[in-house]
Amino acid sequence: MIGRRSDGTLVRRPLSPHLQAYDMLQMTSALSISHRITGMIWTAGAVVMVWWLVAAASGPLAFANVQWFLSSFLGVLFLMGVTAAAWFHTLAGIRHLAWDAGWGYDIPTVYKTGRAVLLGTGVLTGLTWLMLLISW
Repeated sequence: MIGRRSDGTLVRRPLSPHLQAYDMLQMTSALSISHRITGMIWTAGAVVMVWWLVAAASGPLAFANVQWFLSSFLGVLFLMGVTAAAWFHTLAGIRHLAWDAGWGYDIPTVYKTGRAVLLGTGVLTGLTWLMLLISW
C-alpha cells in the first residue's frame, strides 16, 4: 500500500503485519501465535465433543464407534493435545487479561509470565492426565 508520511512524502507500507515481520524465536511472538493456534485446536476439541454428544443421543452403536476412536492411540493423543491446548489457551488468556488491566507490560514481566504460561501448561496437563488415569 502506498501512503504518505506526515511531511507528505510517499512511503510503501504493507497492508498488515506478516509472519515475515516477526522473529519466531522471540518468546512474545511465539506465544502470541501459539495462543491463536491453541484456540483453533480448542475449537476442534469442541467439535469432537459435539460428535460425542450427538453419538450418545443417536444410540449405542454410534456411541460405541466414537468411544472406540477416542480410546484408540490416536484418540488419546488427540485428547492429550486438546488438554494441553486448553490449558495453554486459558493461561495465555489470563495473561492477556492482566495486560488489559495494565499490568505486566515491562519486558522482564512479559518473559516471566510467558515462562509461567509454558510451565503451567506442562504441569496442569500432566496433573489433569494423572488424575484421569488414577480415576480410570
